[in-house]
Amino acid sequence: MLAKCTVALCALLLTSCASILSKSTYPVTFDTNPSGAHLVIRDKNGGAMFDGNAPTTITLPASAGFFSGARYTVEATMPGYAAATGTLEAGLDGWYIGNILFGGLIGILIVDPATGAMFKLDDRVTIDLQQGPAVPELLP
Repeated sequence: MLAKCTVALCALLLTSCASILSKSTYPVTFDTNPSGAHLVIRDKNGGAMFDGNAPTTITLPASAGFFSGARYTVEATMPGYAAATGTLEAGLDGWYIGNILFGGLIGILIVDPATGAMFKLDDRVTIDLQQGPAVPELLP
C-alpha cells in the first residue's frame, strides 16, 4: 500500500496542469475573405508550414521551444486583390496558471515549458483581402 501511495505521489509531483488538461498542438482553420486565396503559412524562422489554398485546417505546435511561444505569418494572394498578411501568435494557456495550485515549480519551470503545453493557439484565422493592384495569375 505504501508503494502504491509513493508511486501516485511521485506521479502527481512530476505532472503539471497544462500538460494534463491541455495540449501542445492545435488544429487551426485558415480562411480568406473572399475564400479561395493562395496561402503560405510560415513559422517564426521563416519555414513554410503550409503552401496551398484557403480554406484549410492544419495542426500546429503552440511552442517554438522552451518558454517560447509559436508565431506564424500568413501570406494570402489572389488575382485581382492586393496581397495581405496576418499573424497567429501563441498565448499563455490558462491551465498553466493552475500549476500554482496543482503542479508546483516542476510544472511551472520544467514540464509545461518543455512540452509546449503552457501555450495555446486560436482555432481560426481569417485574412481579409482588399481589391487592389492585381496579383499576376500564375501560369501552370
